[in-house]
Amino acid sequence: MRSGTYVRQIEGYRAFIPNNLPPDPFIIDWEMQELLSNADRALGRLDGITEILPNPDLFVTMYIKQEAVLSSQIEGTQASLVEVLEYESKSQKGALKDISDVLNYIDAIHYGLKRLEELPLSLRLIKEIHFRLLDKTRGYDKIPGEFRTSQNWIGAPGCLLKDASFVPPPVNEMNRSMGELELFLHNDQIKMPFLIRVGLAHAQFETIHPFLDGNGRMGRLI
Repeated sequence: MRSGTYVRQIEGYRAFIPNNLPPDPFIIDWEMQELLSNADRALGRLDGITEILPNPDLFVTMYIKQEAVLSSQIEGTQASLVEVLEYESKSQKGALKDISDVLNYIDAIHYGLKRLEELPLSLRLIKEIHFRLLDKTRGYDKIPGEFRTSQNWIGAPGCLLKDASFVPPPVNEMNRSMGELELFLHNDQIKMPFLIRVGLAHAQFETIHPFLDGNGRMGRLI
C-alpha cells in the first residue's frame, strides 16, 4: 500500500503527493494491534496518576514546558528546561533566541487549548497556532500564520531544490491536501482507533509541510 506518488513538476524536480486519508484498504495487523494496546494501557496509567496527584495542574504545566523544550531541541534550539524556568522566575525581559523559541511553543500550546473551547481543530486554528509559535522569534520572516505560497524542500543546510532529500507537494496540491486532512479529522464515518487516527494525521501533516518554517514543531504540537 503506497502512501502517495512522486510527480515530476514542469521545473524538473519530483514532488511527493500524498494519498488522501484514510488508507485504502485500512489494515491493522497483529503487531500494530499490540502496539496500540500498549499505548492505550500507558495512557490509562497516566490518567490514573493524575487522579491521585495533589496538584495535577502543576504536573500538566511542567509537562507542557518539558514538551516545548524537547520539541524545540529537535529543531536545534539549545535551551534547557532549567534555563527556561530560571528565566521565568526572574521575570527578565529580552529573552535569548533559544529561550524565546521555547516560550513561544508554550504560549502556542496554551493558546491552542484555549481556542479549542471555541473552535474545532481546523485549518483556521492551525494557522492561528502557527502565528503564535513564530511570533517575534526565529522564523517570523517566513509568513507565520499562513500556508506557504512557494515550494519548500527538506535537505542538508543550504542545499538547493534539485539536491533535496524530500520535496513536499507543490502549492496547489498542498492546499488541496490540507483541505482533505481537515475533512479526515472530522469524518465520523471513518471507524478506526483514535490513536491511529492521530498518528495518521500527524504523518500526513508532516508530509504536506504546509508552512515555510515550523512544520516539525507544529506537527508535534497539534
